[in-house]
Amino acid sequence: MVLLDAHIHLIDNEFSDYRQHIFRSLRELRMKACSVTVDTNSLQKSLECFDDSTRDVVFLFAGIHPENAASDDLNVFYDVFNNNINSIDGIGEIGLDPTYEDRSGSIYSKQVEVFNRMLCLAEKIRKPVSIHSRGSLNHILEILKSYDLMGVMLHWFEGSMKQLAISDDMDLFVSYGPSLIYSKEKKALLRKTRKDKILVETDGPVKYRGCFNNFPSMSTSFLISVANCVAVALGMTYEETEALLERNSEGYLSRKL
Repeated sequence: MVLLDAHIHLIDNEFSDYRQHIFRSLRELRMKACSVTVDTNSLQKSLECFDDSTRDVVFLFAGIHPENAASDDLNVFYDVFNNNINSIDGIGEIGLDPTYEDRSGSIYSKQVEVFNRMLCLAEKIRKPVSIHSRGSLNHILEILKSYDLMGVMLHWFEGSMKQLAISDDMDLFVSYGPSLIYSKEKKALLRKTRKDKILVETDGPVKYRGCFNNFPSMSTSFLISVANCVAVALGMTYEETEALLERNSEGYLSRKL
């Protein structure tokens, strides 16, 4: 069986000194990872970093994060995207986030424009989508109704029980990260999530204060802990959980791991 890290920023500078070690670890532990981008620059860096030697463990997602929606050049992004479309496995990280709004009130409207453009790309090329939805989930759920998409994942799910029920009804995948290990709220959400829609991620190199001493999460260590937490919370064995997550990952990606 193969365990998938459904959302990680492998191109981030935090990983630059030991990225090759991560690739080796993924292979040794029978893991794969969906590495997302946040703008045109990170997409270009990903294309340089992930070549034929890494295709066995890395799925490359291309997207513009809401934080960069107002500053990135869509035309340049499209050029890079279209020139490398055969190397791109999904669209992400894309979405909406009102916390990046400024006093002018114009950034969120730009996020909505870019988000819709990215969804159009995903619909056109029939690839899975990884969505950032902090503070904007109701709006995102409404927008998604206008598209015919393959696999859609709400990364690092932070919605309410009501929003989770709507997400499940819409056949959306829901991803849980390392916060599941210590959050009772996340465990409660997990137990209410459709089992066939659960995915796990690290969102590396996200950092954790306190007991994690501000270290970045690393795919090959945190992911096993997250998967084990899913097993305990659902009352399943680790092997049963690993098989479930593999089936769900293949359903999300529409391909065999």
